[in-house]
This record gives sequence, structure tokens and C-alpha cells, in this order.
Amino acid sequence: MNKPVALAADHGGFELKEAVRQHLDEIGVAYIDYGTTDGASCDYPDMALPACDAVVAGECRCALLFCGTGVGISIAANKVKGIRACCCSDAFSAEYTRRHNDANALCMGGRVVGAGLGILMVDAFLNTEFEGGRHQRRIDKLMAIETR
Repeated sequence: MNKPVALAADHGGFELKEAVRQHLDEIGVAYIDYGTTDGASCDYPDMALPACDAVVAGECRCALLFCGTGVGISIAANKVKGIRACCCSDAFSAEYTRRHNDANALCMGGRVVGAGLGILMVDAFLNTEFEGGRHQRRIDKLMAIETR
């Protein structure tokens, strides 16, 4: 059984998260929505943390995170040991951050990416496997940085 995907957004990413959530429902991908549940102002670090903790704990296979630009929530996510978050605004980057960087969190900006492109990016991210090989050496170096 596949683990669910973690979803989280602040107010700036709420509408894009909702569009992605509806898409996940339509294609039958399980998720846990860590909020926000409305468009009221909230802080992206508070929203990113529980979703990222679920990924690191093995409760979720990855996280899809949203804020106004995608940048703030990606910075917050990357503070969590074991998270490799990327902020993307195109499907090629979303695919290759999985393929080469073994990213486990995709971050997007609700004020940057429309729903259609966001859904394409999510599909690319979720349907791409890490290639390993020479890329594993680089991931090992990234992970070593966390322990210094």
C-alpha cells in the first residue's frame, strides 16, 4: 500500500493546495491535509513543519507544500532534518528534482503557478522515481551536511 502524500499551505498557497487536493481525489492518491483549511492569514513555517515531520517519520511518502511564492515554505521545509525540498515553477524541474535530487517535498507558489501547471508539476513529481547511481553520491553529501 502506498503511503499518503502530506499537503500543507499558508494563506498564499491555499487556493493552489485546494486545486491539487481535488486533483488527488480525482486520481485516487491518498493524502493527509495539514492545513490551512481556509484563506485566513497564517505562517508558512507553522504549516510546513507537521507535513515535513510526517515525511521524516515515514508516515507520508512526500510533501506538497504551498505558499505565495513557494520560496518561504521551501526554506522552512529545508530546516527539517531529512527533508529535501525544492521550489519549482515548471514541470521539468519538478520531475528532475525527483529524478536527480531525490527531493521529498515539492514547493509551489500560489501567486506564481496556476492550477493547471501546478497539477502537471504534482503529477511529474509523484510519478518520477529517483535514479540513484551517481546521484546517490550527491545526496549522501547533502545528508552529511545536516550532521556537521
